[in-house]
Amino acid sequence: MKSYRKELYFNLPTRRGLVNITEDVQAAIRESGVQQGLVLVNAMNITASVFINDDEPGLHQDYEEWLEGLAPEKPYSRYRHNGFEDNGDAHLKRTIMGREVVCAITDGRLDFGTWEQIFYFEFDGKRRKHALIKIIGE
Repeated sequence: MKSYRKELYFNLPTRRGLVNITEDVQAAIRESGVQQGLVLVNAMNITASVFINDDEPGLHQDYEEWLEGLAPEKPYSRYRHNGFEDNGDAHLKRTIMGREVVCAITDGRLDFGTWEQIFYFEFDGKRRKHALIKIIGE
């Protein structure tokens, strides 16, 4: 069995942002040489998420509005976590959207359904962050 590890780095200029990383994950699969197996992709920061869904701008805006309704960024004083930081909302948003995804690899490709894409969602940007890609298989 083969094992391969790669990190993706991000430095979003805004507090929140969505990045489609599907092609980066597929490139890592090619680099790994794995034809049949699994790929794990996870956010390595507690204020970011990795998830799978459709790459459609209206849906992306819906995520932003929905998450902001559930865990508004401001007022910062509403969060006890914000004793010295202003990112309590980012921790809650990450919990809702999830930490990681696991996907099947078949014939050296992501074995996806129609419209499925992998996204990195940053909730407390403006600094360097990263995600891990871990591939295992034959």
